[in-house]
Amino acid sequence: MNGAAHGTAAAARPRGATAGHLMTGVILPLASAATALAGLRVHVPGGRSVLDGVAVGLVLIWALAGAVCARAPERAPQWPLAAGTLAAAVALTAARLATQPPAGQHQLASAVATVAATLVIALICHFLLALPDGRLGGRARRIGAGVAYLATLGTGLAFALASRPLSPLVAAIELLAAVGFALPAVRLRYLHATARDRERLQWLAIGLVVAADTALVTVVLHLLVGWPAEVAAVAAGLTVVIPLSLVAGGMAQLAPHGGRILVNMLWVAGFSLVVAAVYVVVVLGLGKGPSDAGDREVLGLSMLAAAVAAAVYLPSRDRLLASATRFVYGAREAPDEVLRTFGSRMTRAVAMDELLLQLAESLRKTMGLISAEVYTGSGEVLERTVSVPDAGRRSVLLSERERPVVTRAGVSGNAWASVWLPALLDGRGRCQLRVAPISHGGELLGLIVVERPAEAGAFSEEDDRVLTELARQAGLAFHNSQLDAALQTTLDELRKQADELRESRARIVATADAERRRVERDLHDGAQQHLVALAVNLRLARDIMADDPAAGSEMLEQLTQDVQATIRELRELAHGIYPPLLADAGLAEALRAAAARCTIPVSVGADGIGRYSQGVETAIYFCCLEALQNAAKHAPEATAQVRVWEESGGLLFSVSDNGPGFDPGKARAGHGFVNMADRLGAIGGTVRWESQPGHGSTISGTIPVI
Repeated sequence: MNGAAHGTAAAARPRGATAGHLMTGVILPLASAATALAGLRVHVPGGRSVLDGVAVGLVLIWALAGAVCARAPERAPQWPLAAGTLAAAVALTAARLATQPPAGQHQLASAVATVAATLVIALICHFLLALPDGRLGGRARRIGAGVAYLATLGTGLAFALASRPLSPLVAAIELLAAVGFALPAVRLRYLHATARDRERLQWLAIGLVVAADTALVTVVLHLLVGWPAEVAAVAAGLTVVIPLSLVAGGMAQLAPHGGRILVNMLWVAGFSLVVAAVYVVVVLGLGKGPSDAGDREVLGLSMLAAAVAAAVYLPSRDRLLASATRFVYGAREAPDEVLRTFGSRMTRAVAMDELLLQLAESLRKTMGLISAEVYTGSGEVLERTVSVPDAGRRSVLLSERERPVVTRAGVSGNAWASVWLPALLDGRGRCQLRVAPISHGGELLGLIVVERPAEAGAFSEEDDRVLTELARQAGLAFHNSQLDAALQTTLDELRKQADELRESRARIVATADAERRRVERDLHDGAQQHLVALAVNLRLARDIMADDPAAGSEMLEQLTQDVQATIRELRELAHGIYPPLLADAGLAEALRAAAARCTIPVSVGADGIGRYSQGVETAIYFCCLEALQNAAKHAPEATAQVRVWEESGGLLFSVSDNGPGFDPGKARAGHGFVNMADRLGAIGGTVRWESQPGHGSTISGTIPVI
């Protein structure tokens, strides 16, 4: 199945990309290997050196790595890698040919070797800029690659035209400059790369770090003890880990482990750098180098001992620390261990009860206690929430005089507890007690109470310090817990209010639609029909007036009464929409007019109130009107009283009657209560219904007006 998928991907790949993979994965690696092996056959004065063999071996391994990397179907053809390997092979072969006569061939081969060596440096920069997928991408990277080619090839051509071989120092400086120039771009690509590309970059970084670190160690060893003798060959050979890391980054089994390995390699490299610097400064800077074989052997063994000590330090650190703790404190842990564990637990999503239980258990374990207890509470009563061993619930009462003293107290013992918290000593017998108040922002939130046998060692300053710090951390945890609870309550309340607001808006829209339909129906069935009838009767009156003036006069008299009835009907309809008297004369006069139209006796008390916004006056008017209509409907024999007054920055109203009363619980689900609540709630007001069967009812409300 995988083969079929690979075949499908290969079939879908563009023909140009396939040719590119063939060139970079087969043709150029083979050409590089053939060129390097051909150069190795060239005879040079003095025979083959170790460095030549290492260089040819590196070319072969790089060619193999390029061939393997080119097999990845999702990556672009690795032109810089393949071309760089071929350029290195050409440089090696040309350098060997430069040793051959005649002089013209020597000069040409030397020039080719120089230019090819600088081209390798440019291709290394190009390769780094194109990581991880082989594409340069943006304009800045293309310009950077162009600058690298111009700078390095310019240097190579300058040396070639001067008939001088490329200096190793110049080559090293150019290589470091090219790598330093490309590393920021590699870092930027790494930060934005996909997970698979990051793994490839991590493995390449592993190879670079290992190669640089081992080369550094090799150079330092050569400087200090004269080993190895062929330092250049060894340092160059150690770079073989770079192509191997490229291959490892493309293997699905190894790629995911690159991050963890890179972290360890960076730590080892950093430590090696520090140790190497110390040895170089101490031996060569402050003293003198070893003068004979015995000195070199001693120095080499000391460096080996340092490396072994560094390698075994981390695995043995935890065991040594645990053994030392047991030696000093016996079976229990160090006192400050509970601080570390409690602080780490606070960062996790651990329930407060579980956190306090773990705190008490840790205290008992680390301090050799009989018991450890935690009391919580923010009022006059502190409850024992947690105790190890479990001793059940218990309460401690604090008076107003005791609370500020306990809040400000530090870690205290038996004498202090006997004065300010004597309840803590009840039933304990002879013991050593420590009480640590838990507070935050000057507010007492609880207590930590620990008990140790009377014959045991006294609590030390370290124990008191740990208890003080624990109480501080616990106070912060309690405070955060209270904030979380308050925040959750607020969120629940906001959700409830949002739901109520959503429902009230829906009801208001529905009520408005129903009111518009009612007005339309009243106009169509009432006033409109009357006006149509008036128009018909007027035409009849006109016709009758010519034949029978007396009958026409009677009809006109009837039409006059019909017009007045229509006017009254329109006025009543207008009052239901928005009473003109409310807008002209204010709330008091509009309520008196509404009381006069009511079918039951109503008295109005609204003296001393002024004019308010249209929304306030409209809401109170229609709420009072709704209450009067309900009273007239359900208590036709009752009398009612309406009051409106100002008090404490609010406008208040009440509508009371002496009718039979009702059940407020059932009434709140009715249409009238919902309408009132929606009207007043829209402008920040509230409504309240009070009634008892047989004792009348009172509907009251308030609206802020300041």
